[in-house]
Amino acid sequence: MRQIAVIGLGRFGFSVVETLSQKGYEVLAIDKDEEKIDSVSDMATYAVQCDATDLKALTSVSIQNVDVVVVSIGEDIEASILIVMTLKELGIPQVFAKAVTPLHGRILVNLGVTEVIFPERDVAIRLAHRLITPQVKEYMQLSPGFSVEEISVPPRMIGKLLKESEISTIYGLDVIAIRKKIARVDKGIVKKEEVLNRNPSPDEILEKGDVLVIVGREEDLDRLSKLE
Repeated sequence: MRQIAVIGLGRFGFSVVETLSQKGYEVLAIDKDEEKIDSVSDMATYAVQCDATDLKALTSVSIQNVDVVVVSIGEDIEASILIVMTLKELGIPQVFAKAVTPLHGRILVNLGVTEVIFPERDVAIRLAHRLITPQVKEYMQLSPGFSVEEISVPPRMIGKLLKESEISTIYGLDVIAIRKKIARVDKGIVKKEEVLNRNPSPDEILEKGDVLVIVGREEDLDRLSKLE
């Protein structure tokens, strides 16, 4: 299992540490703020207070032995750049870094990071898509012009088989999963549970309340999401 370090324990960094720890990964959490270190000490494998811009400090906590580093210091752009430069000099295989401006992101790319992350921008884009088309429950861009979206089944398709919806032939989209609410009886009480049907059959019946997980071009997804 890969060893992962997270530098910077703001809201973004804290959430990364929390999720990785819950999944059973070894996590080295680093921040110069003692209170932030205390906040993750029960979750992270190692929680260390140090100045990550200092090469000696980083090597003293064996950062050079980890497989992946997430640099979640975005607001202090100078510190972010210095840390990434140091990590690349140490030969860290993968470096993911948070950026707060397009220029900051371009600099990180030029430094050779594995991926630049724009948390606030990405959240804003997803929200905008949901506001424009309420049928869209979730949105994730895979590459420019190409994304995965969760879309409520258009009313005109309710009651049809998936193959009868012609989502693939008319819109050029692929339905990779369907989220359904299934009624189950537990101790005499009827409860509704949400299940994910991956790789649905062409004979799957589309029902009211179903959510389609669809991948394809954004212009085609927009056409489908506007169906009434």
